[in-house]
Amino acid sequence: MLANLPMYDRPELRDAHEEFWTLIRDNLRTAGVHIPDEMSWDAGEIECWTDPFFYFSQTCGKPYREKLHETVTLIGTPDYGLQGCPPGYYRSAYVVHKTDDRYNLDDHKKSKFAYNDENSQSGYHVTNDYFENKICSGSHINSAKMVANGDAEIAAIDALSLKLIKEYDDFAGDIKVIAWTEPTPGLPYIAYKGADQNAFYSAISTAITALPDETREKLHLNGIVFIPKETYLAVS
Repeated sequence: MLANLPMYDRPELRDAHEEFWTLIRDNLRTAGVHIPDEMSWDAGEIECWTDPFFYFSQTCGKPYREKLHETVTLIGTPDYGLQGCPPGYYRSAYVVHKTDDRYNLDDHKKSKFAYNDENSQSGYHVTNDYFENKICSGSHINSAKMVANGDAEIAAIDALSLKLIKEYDDFAGDIKVIAWTEPTPGLPYIAYKGADQNAFYSAISTAITALPDETREKLHLNGIVFIPKETYLAVS
């Protein structure tokens, strides 16, 4: 059985994610739900979500909308308390190099745009294919770093990824925000098709509450909310 929390995984947060997972696992077992002992950190995202032995994960809105909504159970969406967003929603920041004096997106239409992945709502599809010159970086961190290093001119970085970059990456001081996208539903937790949504939701909610304040703040977790499937499917 495959379970992971891949969306905001980085070395500085691995222990915090393990602590969170342990609480979720123990809460589910208390509720009589069988669950793997450990997370499958090496499982790829799409590969994990579509694997016959998929169990639990967090996904992005685009793959959920386009590939997963009929094959998984929507559990709920973490609320990261992001400024300018309703609970459970997020948005992306357009970032450029700190020396770039172009503050209008129209001035960047031909700029080299770094995106993390074509399956990403926040880093790629949120732009509605606006930019003419695109380069794939592989991650939000890499996109921001390319802008900082001058290998790209602009990138769309989701609000929580940007927070974490500012907290942990030295190059954060070399980029600046010039615009924000409109909020969209955040990255939902999903489980295998037919999973007990109420049991999973309760286990996660209780786990967030039980986390030590330091761990909860490190993960920026405020709670969990339920955003209906139809809301995700309605995103253009």
